[in-house]
Amino acid sequence: MSLLAPAPLRAVVVDDEAMSRARLCRLLGLEADVEVIAECADGDSAVAALRRLPADVVFLDIRLPDLNGFGVLQALPVARRPQVVFVTAHAEHALRAFDADAVDYLLKPYSAERLGAALARVRRARAALAERPLRAVASGEGVREGYPQRLAVPVGARLRLLPVEEVECVIAQSNYVELHAGGQAYLLRETLNGIEARLDPRRFVRIHRSRIVHLQAVRDIEQLDGGRYLLRLVNGQRLGSGASYRERIREAMGLG
Repeated sequence: MSLLAPAPLRAVVVDDEAMSRARLCRLLGLEADVEVIAECADGDSAVAALRRLPADVVFLDIRLPDLNGFGVLQALPVARRPQVVFVTAHAEHALRAFDADAVDYLLKPYSAERLGAALARVRRARAALAERPLRAVASGEGVREGYPQRLAVPVGARLRLLPVEEVECVIAQSNYVELHAGGQAYLLRETLNGIEARLDPRRFVRIHRSRIVHLQAVRDIEQLDGGRYLLRLVNGQRLGSGASYRERIREAMGLG
């Protein structure tokens, strides 16, 4: 019995520089499983193409005439947004790009190898999306949309894409938040309110004005006086809750 090959990746290329657009299309054309279905030179035409065509991925410049790359995404219904690889000469937009749940961020000039790495991420993400509804049916859970799957955190001069599921807890530190994951702590310039809004409330619960925990990271919970709790995490951390968060914790933990 023969296995069917996966359908080609349908790509839209958006760049206002003709030479950059032509080079990217040429490199994509060398990939056996990629089909460029549209080329656009400005934001408005990109929105029109993405609304009209069933694209799997858009290679999207950020600085565009009429409407920038972020505006293009905002103009699209969530259901019509393909995977996004930002392609730009400007590094300063990287954090915002990953907040938009971009699969990758290519800085010009990029090599064919670097583009290949981005395409590998796109392929893996497409495979995961195809499997996710099956896992949701098997587990009896729906798919929660609208929350990023990864967070971009600075590590030296680089940005690490930290899977949200690896975050065990978040602790406020002055004008930053500290993300704890896998025995490491990552500082992110963000408020606790801001990071809380980006985390799925079915998986994360705020237990204190300066602390959020991942429910799957909680090993056990002990009730203290005054409506407070002590949470022990699987990584060994011990976090106290605030009294005003009592009901929120009881509901999230299923304490009745």
